[in-house]
Amino acid sequence: MLCVLYSAVCGAHCMSVTILNTDPSHVIRGSSLLLRAHIDHGPLETVATVTWERELETGAGAHGREVLASCSAGGPACPGNMTLDAQATTLTVNPFSGVNSIYSLTVSDQSGARTTAYCVVREYEPVHHVSVGINMSVSTLVCTEAWGTDPIFSWLHERAAVTTVLGRVSTDGKTLVVSHLPLCGHFTCMVSNKLGYSSATYNAAPCEAPESTRLTVVVVCLVLLLLVVMALATLLWWRRRIYRNRGECLHDLLDNM
Repeated sequence: MLCVLYSAVCGAHCMSVTILNTDPSHVIRGSSLLLRAHIDHGPLETVATVTWERELETGAGAHGREVLASCSAGGPACPGNMTLDAQATTLTVNPFSGVNSIYSLTVSDQSGARTTAYCVVREYEPVHHVSVGINMSVSTLVCTEAWGTDPIFSWLHERAAVTTVLGRVSTDGKTLVVSHLPLCGHFTCMVSNKLGYSSATYNAAPCEAPESTRLTVVVVCLVLLLLVVMALATLLWWRRRIYRNRGECLHDLLDNM
C-alpha cells in the first residue's frame, strides 16, 4: 500500500505526489532510511519547491514539525541528504534514530499550489515474549508474540521440524493442530525476524516408544546378554585349559626327577 496522499484543490491541472515506501515502513535503529517519492504533473505545471519534513507520530513533539531538507527547482544545489529531478525526489536519513515519526513531502508549483504526501516510519522491533497456549479439546497449540516486527513462526516437536504426519500448521504459522494422538512430547514455537529469534515450549506427557521400538530394544538387550554369557564361558574354558596344562607339566616334571 502506498503512503497516504493528500492533494490540495487545484482544478483540472493538479500535481500529485506519491511516497513509494510502504506505509508504515519499519527501519532498524542506526541503519539508513531512504524515502523515495514520485511527482506527477502535467505540461502546464512546473515544480517550484520540494520540502521534506518530520513530526512525531504521537504529535507531542516539543518543536512540532521539523524541516529535514528543502530544494527549489532551478535554484542552488539540493542538500546532500536529498535529490530532486523532474519527477522524482529522495530523502536519506542516516542514521535512523528509532523514533516513530510521520514524514511528509510537500511540493509547490509555480502558482504556489501545494500538494503533500505522508508516510509513517517506525522502529523495527525485535521479537518479544513468545508464549504457547493449548486447547486440549481440539488438540491445538497456539503461539503468540508481543510486538516484534514481521515475526515468522515455525514449530518443532522433540527438536525436529513438524511434519504432516504429526499435524497441520496454519498459514500464518501461529497455530498447530495435532492430528497424531495422544498429545505427547515437547512442542516448541520458534519466532524470528531480522533481529533474531525467541522461543517457547509446551511440555506434554512423555511419548511412549512404539511397539516396534520396544521389541527392537528387547532383542538388542538379549543379544548383548548372550554375548556377555559367551564371553564369560570362553574365559572360564580358557582358564581351565591353562590350569590343566600347568598340572600336566608339573606331573611330567615329577616323573623325570
